Amino acid sequence: MDRAGDLRFRLRFEARSETDDGAGNVRAAWVAQFTVSAALLPRIGGEEVQAARLAGVQPVVLQVRRTSDTLLIRADWRAVNVETGEIYAITSPPVDRTGRRAFLDMIATHGVPA
Repeated sequence: MDRAGDLRFRLRFEARSETDDGAGNVRAAWVAQFTVSAALLPRIGGEEVQAARLAGVQPVVLQVRRTSDTLLIRADWRAVNVETGEIYAITSPPVDRTGRRAFLDMIATHGVPA
């Protein structure tokens, strides 16, 4: 899927921001960085134990155009599908899999806390 026509989803990438409230408490929030078109490539899912329960986990590969914005994505960010609200926890930094400097791929997981 290395064609622009395959980028059918709109993803908002968010970074976690922490602010000190002055009383020794830290407040964390997700802050939107940018929204881009992307491809979602499902991988083989699985189950993992979370809080003593089985939970369905769906790993996906997120593919985006390589831009100055998308080069900033880190493994502690998350992506949100703008249309459905589904949240994907990014688990690996973006890589240029083909070496053609056109697209970046990253592994993310749906069904786990971001």
